Amino acid sequence: MSDQSVTPTPSPAPPPPTGPRPKMTSRGRTTVPVDSSNSSSTDVPEIEYFGAPGPRGFPPLTEYLDIWDVDMMKRPDESNKMGHHTMLFNSDYLIVRRGQEFQVKITFNRPYKPAEDKFAVEFVIGSSPQYSKGTYIPVFPTKERQSTWEGRITNTSDNVVTMGITPAANCIVGKYHMYVAVLTPHGIRRTKRDNSRDLYILFNPWAADDAVFLNDEKERKECVMTEMGIIYHGAYDDVAERDWNYGQFNYGVLDACLYIMDRSEMPITNRGDPIKVTRKASAMLNSRDDEGVLVGNWSGDYTYGVAPTSWTGSTDILLSYTSSKMPICYAQCWVYAAVFNTFLRCLGIPSRVVTNFYSAHDNDGNLKTDIILDENGRIDRNRTRDSIWNYHCWNECYMSRPDLPPGFGGWQVVDATPQETSDGMYRCGPASVQAIKHGQICYPFDAAFVFAEVNSDVVFYSRSKDGTMEPVKVNRTHVGRMVLTKSPGDVTRRDITNQYKFSEGRTEERTALEKAEEYGCKREKSDPALADVDLVLPTLEISIGDDFELNLEFINRSDEQRTADVYINGSVVYYTGVTSSEFLFRTPTVNLGPQKTVKETVMVESKKYMKHLVEQANLHFIVTGKIRETGQIVTAMKVVTLWMINIVSGVAKVSEEMMATVEFTNPFSFSLEGVYIRMEGPGVMMPKNRYYSLIPAGSSLTWTELFIPHRAGETRVIATLDCPALRQVHGSLQDH
Repeated sequence: MSDQSVTPTPSPAPPPPTGPRPKMTSRGRTTVPVDSSNSSSTDVPEIEYFGAPGPRGFPPLTEYLDIWDVDMMKRPDESNKMGHHTMLFNSDYLIVRRGQEFQVKITFNRPYKPAEDKFAVEFVIGSSPQYSKGTYIPVFPTKERQSTWEGRITNTSDNVVTMGITPAANCIVGKYHMYVAVLTPHGIRRTKRDNSRDLYILFNPWAADDAVFLNDEKERKECVMTEMGIIYHGAYDDVAERDWNYGQFNYGVLDACLYIMDRSEMPITNRGDPIKVTRKASAMLNSRDDEGVLVGNWSGDYTYGVAPTSWTGSTDILLSYTSSKMPICYAQCWVYAAVFNTFLRCLGIPSRVVTNFYSAHDNDGNLKTDIILDENGRIDRNRTRDSIWNYHCWNECYMSRPDLPPGFGGWQVVDATPQETSDGMYRCGPASVQAIKHGQICYPFDAAFVFAEVNSDVVFYSRSKDGTMEPVKVNRTHVGRMVLTKSPGDVTRRDITNQYKFSEGRTEERTALEKAEEYGCKREKSDPALADVDLVLPTLEISIGDDFELNLEFINRSDEQRTADVYINGSVVYYTGVTSSEFLFRTPTVNLGPQKTVKETVMVESKKYMKHLVEQANLHFIVTGKIRETGQIVTAMKVVTLWMINIVSGVAKVSEEMMATVEFTNPFSFSLEGVYIRMEGPGVMMPKNRYYSLIPAGSSLTWTELFIPHRAGETRVIATLDCPALRQVHGSLQDH
């Protein structure tokens, strides 16, 4: 052997591993895995002996109190579900709300003797229950010994003991397992694990100590118990309505909502905090970064899924997500808001869908939406990047905000539509509506983003050939023109704009905007002189396929002659304000005498716009004019929403069975291909759909569906028709 050392020679590094990246675990970081699954559970032993066994083993416990039966009192007509407002849930399990007493009946093998017998009712949630984490809760029947949940015996009769149990008003929301345990001198004997004794505990807007307490019965009934919603869309001066079945009480929906939190790996211990639950859900309702519920698609091509305009309710979406474990295709803002509303109402958080008309989606974080014009006053579409959505839907949910100063609780904005990232994920909120109104946009979460959606200025810039830009007009009232939601207990709309902003020109409005500027929001400071020529565009109600006249009105307020070089631009736009294609361009010259009004009429032919239409059929007209004598710019914008055909739907009663009928006639000169029709009704009919490969021009179809209502009462059956050539066709009928 040689004594000389061997010098190692470098080798090439091994190739990186291929295949899917292994899932990260908490091994080496925490002593036990983070408990983040409500569906996982651990086996609780039936018998726990104290100490070591004697020479003859453990003694039998049969001579002590034994449990023969447990009645969860879970029928819809019993006191638990009636008192906890959960009687509408289509579920065989007990469903109650926290902070409020519910009762269970326990049958023992003999009469209960308070002086001798000791028992407890135990509640367990998650895979590693611990008393300190609130995931294992023993509830005792005596005043001398109580835990975080209160217990008391409300009645005894022979061998039957009725026990009242009050979950803490801040306890974890989810599905619990329940056991009855009897204490003996030698150990604890429990009931066997029995799925029929599982129960769900929800948020409680009726309980004053709950963070979601809403002290208004009419609002509670609307924002927690109402299954049928109305979502507003269209344009500010031409509002349209869409019925939606939230279906929060339908079979499987509650489990789907809990699965969403499991899928997000949200720690069980966080699920009693509505702030954390709503923030996590706003990320999980979209699929952008976490394989969440819905895939957004604004392209118009829905080949691999369901068109957003085709959905009639949330049930199909949530149940499909739970069964497939895959994101559901496709959604746009109102679908995100509607499904999020189902999630919130199902868990007991008061919520409503809100529509903001002319909603700014600002691309560079200021309070300006920039529209760039060239030197002649024509819009420069290549350089105009900011967009104003004709409308945008989000949710409001009601809760206290102990993390903010007093006064900022109440309604909070949450938004699941993936627009911008917040703390690295596509989510938005909860943001206090009060904070938004008063310009206090420093408070979490995402108040600045929502503030810009309702308060941006529209600034028209004139761009010269050397690239310099000068503001020529500032419109401070266009964005956030109107915020609507459904009126509680009615089918009318409710204008809540004043909850988001003060009236234009008031001192409070100026103060709120100044406060927002202190926190970094930049506004347009310049105030270009107003032109002495006004331009007015009319309000139009046009049906799809119609020719129509666009009448422009120019008003000369000066005492001198004015000549306007006008650019009239008509485009088909998505409801997000993004241009699909231009179908109209005119460049008239308008001569105006002193103090005169001149009308310029433009004929718009349907054959020009029909071939370019995208869903929701919005036409966007921008008219700009440069006044030769003064160099001033005049501008006006108008969104025209084309009215769609409605389907006729009817309901007739046939003994216990009922019959719903959908009728539709193709009014066009061309055939409709690949047509889907959907129909459902809260409490009466689960979602149903039918496919027609072709509906020829002028032909009619009739679809009749028999169904047996799940429960009595007033409801509404809704239907939609959808195909690539025709979107947003719907109808509904009130049903008793």
